[in-house]
Amino acid sequence: MRLRVLCAVSLLLVVSPAPASASPGLWELTDLAAQRVQIADKVAAAKFGTPSPIDDPVRERQILDLMAAKAPGLGLDADSVVRFFRDQIEANKVVQRGLYARWTEHPGTRPPGRPDLGTEVRPVIDRLNAGLLTELAETRDARARRSCYVRLAVTVRLADARRGLDRLHSGALSEAVRSACSRS
Repeated sequence: MRLRVLCAVSLLLVVSPAPASASPGLWELTDLAAQRVQIADKVAAAKFGTPSPIDDPVRERQILDLMAAKAPGLGLDADSVVRFFRDQIEANKVVQRGLYARWTEHPGTRPPGRPDLGTEVRPVIDRLNAGLLTELAETRDARARRSCYVRLAVTVRLADARRGLDRLHSGALSEAVRSACSRS
């Protein structure tokens, strides 16, 4: 594991752009996506054992519409932004479904409490979404480079290691950023 992280760091240093002011890297974008994947635990804990389904088309549409509306003001293509945030939502649902399965199979692993979606969880998601949108704008040049996919893969591994993600969350993080590299 340590060797993989060391190789990832070495590769990142080789393919990273010059100073952040010249061309921002993908670290902040990836780390925010990792945080958004991790908040899925609280979403799942809030919904598990209640009639609230994992899929929430109304809330999902609100997020996608809001991000699409803000995109042009940041010089971003609305369709690309919607695609990116749809990936965020789907990654979140992957984690929720995985946790539901784990908690059903191993009831002793269920969370002890139920956070409130409206007051505890959604404000965090909204803050992360705003940060992700800002980072999409700030990383436009880095995301348009041919090296984006390689750099993003390395950055995902670094975020994975830094945050100690398990297989479920690591897979979800890869899903969450899969459409980050683009021309817009």
